[in-house]
Amino acid sequence: MALINKIREKSGVAVGIIAVSLILFIVGGDLLGSQSLFGGQDQTVGEIAGQEISYQEFNAKVDEARAAYEQQTGRPATEQDQVQLRDQAWNQFILDIAYAKEYDALGLAVTKEELIDMVQGNYISPAIRQTFTDPQTGAFDKNTVINYLKSLKTLPAEQQMAWTNFERNLSADRMRVKYENLLRLSSFVTTAEAQKEYQAQNTRADAKFLLVPYYVVPDTTVKVTDSQLQDYLNKHKDEYKSYNSRTLQYVTFPVAPSKEDSTALYDQIKSLARGLAAAPNDSSYARMNSDIQAPLYMTLGEMPEQLKATVGTFASGGVYGPYKEGNTYFIYKYSGTKKDTNFTVRASHILIRAAGGDTAKAAARTKAEGILRQIQGGASFEALAAENSADGSRQQGGDLGYFKNNNQMVKPFQDAVFSFNGTGLIPRLVETEFGFHIIKITEPKTNTLYRIATIGKTITPSQATRDEVYRKAEQFATESKSKDDFDENTKKDKTLVVATAERIPENATSVNALGNARELVRWAFNKDTDINDVSSAIEVDDQYVVAVLTGETSEDEVSIENFRQELTAKVRNQLKAEQIIAKLGSASGTLESIAQKYGAGALVETVPDINMATGFLKSAGVDPLAVGKIFGLKAGKRSKPFAGDAGVLIVETTKVTPAPSVADYTVYKNQLQQNASSRAGFMINEAIRDNADIKDRRAKFY
Repeated sequence: MALINKIREKSGVAVGIIAVSLILFIVGGDLLGSQSLFGGQDQTVGEIAGQEISYQEFNAKVDEARAAYEQQTGRPATEQDQVQLRDQAWNQFILDIAYAKEYDALGLAVTKEELIDMVQGNYISPAIRQTFTDPQTGAFDKNTVINYLKSLKTLPAEQQMAWTNFERNLSADRMRVKYENLLRLSSFVTTAEAQKEYQAQNTRADAKFLLVPYYVVPDTTVKVTDSQLQDYLNKHKDEYKSYNSRTLQYVTFPVAPSKEDSTALYDQIKSLARGLAAAPNDSSYARMNSDIQAPLYMTLGEMPEQLKATVGTFASGGVYGPYKEGNTYFIYKYSGTKKDTNFTVRASHILIRAAGGDTAKAAARTKAEGILRQIQGGASFEALAAENSADGSRQQGGDLGYFKNNNQMVKPFQDAVFSFNGTGLIPRLVETEFGFHIIKITEPKTNTLYRIATIGKTITPSQATRDEVYRKAEQFATESKSKDDFDENTKKDKTLVVATAERIPENATSVNALGNARELVRWAFNKDTDINDVSSAIEVDDQYVVAVLTGETSEDEVSIENFRQELTAKVRNQLKAEQIIAKLGSASGTLESIAQKYGAGALVETVPDINMATGFLKSAGVDPLAVGKIFGLKAGKRSKPFAGDAGVLIVETTKVTPAPSVADYTVYKNQLQQNASSRAGFMINEAIRDNADIKDRRAKFY
């Protein structure tokens, strides 16, 4: 059974490997038939390469995947699991239809003989090796596979099916690898391309530029019209791809515990405290009555702060609390101590790294010794840690928290800390592979474990509280028949905050910070929901949501509404650029004098050693147009004002150093070839998907 479980696991791995080459279509939510929400008779879940996928055949594949998953894991699939299983089933359809057409066109196949060779021949599949490798010795023996196959017919039917699925996935993965390798081999880098890359990386320039950032012109002073947005979109349609989306405004009514709920729980926790005190088996009593499971034995460092503060008053059999942490009340029963096999300590440190050779190491030691002397002289350890330590603990004044002497720390550090008695500063540097440490013990080492039975009860809204919140939300929805009513009613109720969710895709599972929001998304995409319609109260996690539909876009039509925010930013910057260029005028004199004449916001910077491949221009950032102009100018020449990515620039090239001549561009050719090869899987998947014209309509059903 252990072996077949491994096969099931690897079968899932094989499916995962195949799915890596696909971009997942994320969907979720509860299953709804098309009749129940969208109406009509269309039972098509999607279309791939002209082939329609019916709801029935898709759901059958999902059921098959779910059964295999539940058999493998031994538990029912959760809703989140089912989202992933539906993705897996959809991706399998893409493989079976879109990818298979490409394989067939090239005559690719995995023969029976090839599969046998992958399983028990000379070229064993990595998945087979991993599955049948002895975990004790790490050795793979082909005879183990052969013996397993000989006994396969005597195994239960479910194990035989698991092996069949495993082999099928091996074959599918080999086919995909063949196809991708074939296309990778078709990629070729010319000497001219390698030479161009060499020039881009090694030609250098020094430059000076004036930048007037777009932000110096307030947005409120630049009016952008819809006609300007449309003109821009018409000129850049290839950059914007539309999709079905909805835009909502909504308010939430949180279902939070009431004062009465808190009082009721407090009374309950006091009753439980009496029961815990009298319980002969307090650990079982705590386990049965607690919402939160906690360890029975704790070190001092593992205790919550409120409990730790009472350790000095501990008496065997005593009950402590209730203590409130967030929305949870805790009570604790102390029943004595025992000794742990490990010691626990709390310490802080200041790390001075010693990277480099002997000179750097000596400098690091000198610096660390100086800091140690300052602390010994009365300086604040925490302040010096925040200023000097070279690791993340500097943000906590060097505090490393609690740790044990079970090799949680590197040996020299551990030995120094646990050989120290009491608290205080260790009066010497401790050297480790990371550098030099200055260490302070903040709580002494101890191996005492406290036996503490814990009950934690979390305040949750009662049904009465939930019903009252629903009543308020539904009343708001009933009184808001239109967008105007929605706006008016939110103004009346000052506790309500209107949120906006723009361009929600049809298969979204969340809306802004609202998780598990499929019901809200389905309402927005319902064919009977029109612009300015208001929803009823929709339950989303621990709140009710009332929404109004304010916008929609279609995959069949690119409009400014699809990309209003992005288009507005682009057009606004164009208009700002026109204003700035007009104000700069003829731009004569030095760049400094031009900046001074322009006024507030204009700045001048010098950038040395720029290259075309990775040019970075300080405040101007990465601006390909500006870099191109710098390399297009002769030394000593200046450009006219132009619109860049961050603002309007005037660039001045001060020096150009051509790349030295080389006879061999092999390094750059290999570099480009490797880059192309690493992108191949993604690019192949994109091309197949585009060619297959995939239409995913699962959101209408799930």
